[in-house]
Amino acid sequence: MIPAAFDYVRVDSADAAVAQLVTHGEDAKLLAGGHSLLPLLKLRLASPSVLVDIGRVKDLSYIRDAGDHIAIGALTRHRDVEISEMLKQHVSLLALAAGEVGDNQVRHRGTIGGSIAHGDPASDLPATVLALGGSFVVKGPKGERTIAASDFFQGFLTTALAADELLTEIRVPKITGAKVSFQKFNRRAQDWAIVGVAAWKLGAKSGVGLVNMGSTPIRASTVESAVASGASAADAAAHAADGCEPPADLNASVEYRQHLARVLVRRALEECA
Repeated sequence: MIPAAFDYVRVDSADAAVAQLVTHGEDAKLLAGGHSLLPLLKLRLASPSVLVDIGRVKDLSYIRDAGDHIAIGALTRHRDVEISEMLKQHVSLLALAAGEVGDNQVRHRGTIGGSIAHGDPASDLPATVLALGGSFVVKGPKGERTIAASDFFQGFLTTALAADELLTEIRVPKITGAKVSFQKFNRRAQDWAIVGVAAWKLGAKSGVGLVNMGSTPIRASTVESAVASGASAADAAAHAADGCEPPADLNASVEYRQHLARVLVRRALEECA
């Protein structure tokens, strides 16, 4: 439970962070709130030679109205997302999901960008942003680029971020007036979800994201198609596990996770009705 030795560098701007990543490449890791990275370091599942602390880059902490979407700085704390009146009005699903992340200590230190960049399929926020059809702005030595959430999560703890790129902003389309639901089943309070569901519905449009139902966060497109065709919550939820390859572990078998997905999606759709 003791990390391997590493050098520590603190930066005060996104450009300085990118410069460090260019210098050190895959030997460097970014440190923000630390709630995703530090456990990996202690288990030696990650052994970077350099930690680049971006926790004090103040211009990456914000929540802004950007017209048709809300822009959220990557270093915005979970707690700030949870209590944001702007998000509660326009993207209430994200605020609701942020309130389910860990405990108060985690929410006051952890950042939305860290959760997204980590790409853990058992994490609440990646699946939520995926359900919302969000996108991510990343910055590298060649400038900025925008990556759709549907293209961002590529494998277990693997994303489209290059080794010399920094996630700077999360963008989520406004769904003002939508009915939303976040369902999460875990053994104990504050545990990772055995299965989770983020869902919203606005008129004929809907979005459903699944937590811990595969090697990446998953968007349940077959459920969304069923909802769009007028299926009942129960009938649409019957497709919740379609195309999913959930893990089997000490907490649940594959079959149990498939069952949970169908139950939780039905509950979420009924709440959104």
